[in-house]
Amino acid sequence: MRSTEDRKEPAASAPLSRRGVLKGTAVTVGVAATGALALPAHADDDEAATARRPLCATARMGANAITLSVVDGALRWSVRHHGRTVVDTSVLGLALSDGTVLGSDVTVTRSRQETARTTWTPVYGRNATVTDHYQEQRWHLRDSATGTRFGVQVRAYRTGVALRYLLLDEGTATVSDELTTFAFPEGTTVYSARDEDAYLPVPPGSIPVTGASGTDHGPLTDLPLTATLTDGLIACVCESARLDFPRLMLSSVDGQPGTLSAFLMEHTARGTGPVEPTSTVDTPFATPWRALVIGSTHAELVDNAELILNLAPPNTLTDTSWIRPGKVFRCELSTAAGLAGVDFAVARGLQYVEYDAGWYGPEFTTTDATRPITAIDLPSVISYATSKGIGVFLYVNRLALTDADSLFALYKSWGVAGIKLGFINDGTRTMTDQITDWAKAAAGHRLLIDMHDDVRPFGHERAYPNWISLEGVRGNEQFPTATHNVTLPFARNIGGPMDYTICYGQSRDRTTNAHQMAMAAVYYQPLNFLFWYDKPSKYANPANWPGLPWFDSVPTTWDESRTLAGSIGAYVAVARRSGDTWYLGAMTDETSRTLSLPLSFLGGGTYTATVYADGTPGAAPHQTPVVVSSRSVTADSTLSVAMAPAGGQAVVLKPS
Repeated sequence: MRSTEDRKEPAASAPLSRRGVLKGTAVTVGVAATGALALPAHADDDEAATARRPLCATARMGANAITLSVVDGALRWSVRHHGRTVVDTSVLGLALSDGTVLGSDVTVTRSRQETARTTWTPVYGRNATVTDHYQEQRWHLRDSATGTRFGVQVRAYRTGVALRYLLLDEGTATVSDELTTFAFPEGTTVYSARDEDAYLPVPPGSIPVTGASGTDHGPLTDLPLTATLTDGLIACVCESARLDFPRLMLSSVDGQPGTLSAFLMEHTARGTGPVEPTSTVDTPFATPWRALVIGSTHAELVDNAELILNLAPPNTLTDTSWIRPGKVFRCELSTAAGLAGVDFAVARGLQYVEYDAGWYGPEFTTTDATRPITAIDLPSVISYATSKGIGVFLYVNRLALTDADSLFALYKSWGVAGIKLGFINDGTRTMTDQITDWAKAAAGHRLLIDMHDDVRPFGHERAYPNWISLEGVRGNEQFPTATHNVTLPFARNIGGPMDYTICYGQSRDRTTNAHQMAMAAVYYQPLNFLFWYDKPSKYANPANWPGLPWFDSVPTTWDESRTLAGSIGAYVAVARRSGDTWYLGAMTDETSRTLSLPLSFLGGGTYTATVYADGTPGAAPHQTPVVVSSRSVTADSTLSVAMAPAGGQAVVLKPS
C-alpha cells in the first residue's frame, strides 16, 4: 500500500466491568505484547497541569465528536453526531491484576491535539484509494493511588470515532479487565449475535445469556455489534489493530438497561485450549482500537466501513503483486472432480478451485496434511490448474497446523496458491497471536489465507493483505433467512471481509436466486466462494441458468463503492464500480419491495443496464425464476428495482 499527502498538524471511583458478575469472581486477562507503543520524545509530565478540576477535551471531524472528560477524578467519554448523542457519558478504564483500577481516580499530566490526513492505496478493497483524515486528542494520566502512568487516545473521523488505552511506564503490566462502557441513549436497539447465530434485535440490556461451561458465559455478544438509535442514526462497534490482546465482546450491564460493557475473552470462542485469565504485556503498550462506525443513515454506515482499515497497521509486505482477489469453486474429492473444476473455473470466469475438508483424510482424526487421499492426484490437478491460470486452495483443519511454517513451505513447493484454515476458534490472547502468526507465515511463502469458523475481523488484512478473507458469519452452511442476509451489510461486513459461500439454484436456499446473485455486489468479499455445494455438471446447459453471465463477470475488488439505499434487516442496495462498469445489487427481506434508485453516480453518456430480476414468485423463494432484460440508462435515470419476497436484483451497468 502506498501513502501520499502525509501531513500532521500538532496543536498545542469507576465501576468495575461485568466480568466479575458474569463469572462470579474477580477476573484477570493474560497477554504479552508485540504492539509496543512508541512515546514522543517530549512526553515529560507537567504536574502543574493536574489540578483536580473538571476537564474535557474533544476531537471533531465532520459531524462526529468524541469527548474525554475527568470529573472528580473519574475518566469518562461520550460521542455525538451532528450534536445528537450516540454514546452518552460512559466509563473508561483498565483494571490491573494487582488491584489497580486505571481511570477511577486520575490526574491529567499532559494533553495533545493533532490533525492528520493521509491517502493510501489498498491492494484490494471497496475503493481504489482510502483517505485517512482525523483529529486526535491524547491524554497522559497518572493514577492517584499508585502513580501508574497511562493514557487515552481518541480520534474523530468523518466516518466515526475510535479510542484506545496507552500503558506508558517502562516494563510490563498485567491487565485483568477493560472497563469501557457504551451508554446508548434511550430507544436504542442493538443487533446481537454470538458465533454463527442469527442476529437478534434487542435493547442493550437484554443480550441473551449464552455460553457453556468451557466458554465465556453471560449476556455476551460478538463484534461487530450494530446499534440503531432514534432519528435514523446507526452505529457499529468494531475493533481494529488487535495485537497481543484478547478479543473483545460486549455484555449487558445489570441495572443499566441502555449500557453495554467491554468483556475481554478468557476462553476461545468454542472452548478449546487453555483458559487465559491474565494478560501480561510489555510496556509501553497500546491496546486495540475500539471503533464506532457511524452513519446518519443506514446506507451511509455501509460506506463508512473503511474506518476499521484506517485504524489498522499499514501494509507490512513490500511485494503484493502475487496477491490476487477472486472467485473460488469447491471441488469434490477426486482427481476427475479437480480437473473438471478447473475447466469450470475457466469457463465461468473464476480464479481458483479448492479442495475442502477430507482431501488428506478425516479432518478430526488425521493430523498429517502432507499426503492427499489416494483418490486425488494432487500434482496433476495443480499442474493442470496452473497451466490454465487457475490457482488451487487447500483446506487445513487447525489440528494439522502443529508446524504451520513447514506445512506452508511444502504447499508453496507444490504450487498451491492459498490455504483455507478450518475451526480457528478466536478469542484468547494466544489465539490472537496464533492468527497473526499464521497470516505472517503464509505471507512469507506467498500464500493467500482464508480463516474459517469463529474468527472476527480486526483490520489485519491491511497489515497482511494475503489474509484475504475470514468467515465468522452465519452464511450458506446454515441457509439463513433473507432478514439475516440484509442485516449482514450493516453488521458483520462493517468489520471486514466475510466468506459467506453464495449458492445459486440451491433448493435449500430460503431466498430467490436473484437475492443470492445480488450478494456478489452487496457483500464485500474479496475472496468469493460461488456455487457452493454444486458440481460443474449442474450447469452443463447454461441456457437453463440465466444468472450465470452475472457470476461470470462480477469482480470481487473495486475501484469505487456506493450504498444507494438501506435499512438494517429490511433491504439494501449497493453499486460498485470496476473500471468503467458498475455492478448493482439489491436485496430485500421476506417482504416484496420496490426501490427507486437514482443512477446519478454514473458518468456521462449512455449505459446499457442488464437486469437480472425476480420473476413471478414460486411456491418457495428458491423456485422464483430469474428474468433478464436490458435497457438504456443515463445518470439522469432512476432505476425501479422490484423484488419478490426474500428476493433481489442484480444489474450490470456498462457504457454503451
